Amino acid sequence: MKKAKKSGSFAAMNALESLKKYTVVVSDTGDIDAIAKHKPRDATTNPSLLLKAAKMPQYRPLVDEALSHASKQSSDKAGRASAFTDRLSVNFGKEILKIIPGRVSTEVDAALSFDREGTIAKARQLMGLYENDGIARERVLIKVGSTWEGIQAAGQLEKEGIHCNLTLLFSFAQAVACAQAGVTLISPFVGRIYDYYVKAGGGKDIAPEADPGVTSVERIYTYYKKFGYKTEVMGASFRKVEQVIRLCGSDLLTISPELLAELASRDGEIERRLDPAKAASANLEKVDLDEKAYRFAHNQDPMAVEKLSDGIRKFWEDGRKLEAYAQELVSA
Repeated sequence: MKKAKKSGSFAAMNALESLKKYTVVVSDTGDIDAIAKHKPRDATTNPSLLLKAAKMPQYRPLVDEALSHASKQSSDKAGRASAFTDRLSVNFGKEILKIIPGRVSTEVDAALSFDREGTIAKARQLMGLYENDGIARERVLIKVGSTWEGIQAAGQLEKEGIHCNLTLLFSFAQAVACAQAGVTLISPFVGRIYDYYVKAGGGKDIAPEADPGVTSVERIYTYYKKFGYKTEVMGASFRKVEQVIRLCGSDLLTISPELLAELASRDGEIERRLDPAKAASANLEKVDLDEKAYRFAHNQDPMAVEKLSDGIRKFWEDGRKLEAYAQELVSA
């Protein structure tokens, strides 16, 4: 792997710097030190990342404050654990916002994936915690799973000025429904789509130019720009740096610290591949989906059906691990 070279007093541009010319770079981690190092504009978190970060000694004050908050919210263990988890999410979000200029994504529990009203209530609760601490709504994205119920919940929240990041997005139908609902941002999962097709192909690697995860984001981006949707596209869940490079020009890309470091170590500029001007000339037809049409179209994509279900299960399991950690602490 090449290291950035210097010529005289000027350092050559590396791939990460080049990417930032065309795409908003988002750090996919709860590790505040890693975020500070790579200087993304935005950041995303989830229960797994929060649990990992919460166990780091340097973040113990955030954990202690969440415990203190939880003890005042409920007299029963389950209620205190829930309050602790919400507060911990917001505490990390607030710390992250001190070092980035943009937005942080805070996730709604995957247990609410098929509960429209429950998702709305939890999102309002999380945003209330942020606002009580002086954080403006514009700096927070509530992360919601891209089920039909989640998309409709996000549509209502957007009307209230609570902006949403729709995650676990695998199908074109999900992307269309999100755009119709007017959500702020979607996170198509490049790496998990790639994983599905690698497994289906017997484990054989897929060339970057044929990567179905990359192709999915390209299709969604082109459709959104062609028809003037304001919903932002943020490619997510990358397995290798080549996937990131091929999506240069996407509105945003959320990237792990490991891949950010690899991009920073590569010399030279990278080519912009996604461009709204090119998308505007694409030969596409506009699609309108009601609930029945959405469910049928999504069901026609076996990969998306499997990966959405699997993703919800995994996110739910991560949430339970964080919940168990919370219950252990509030019982101490």
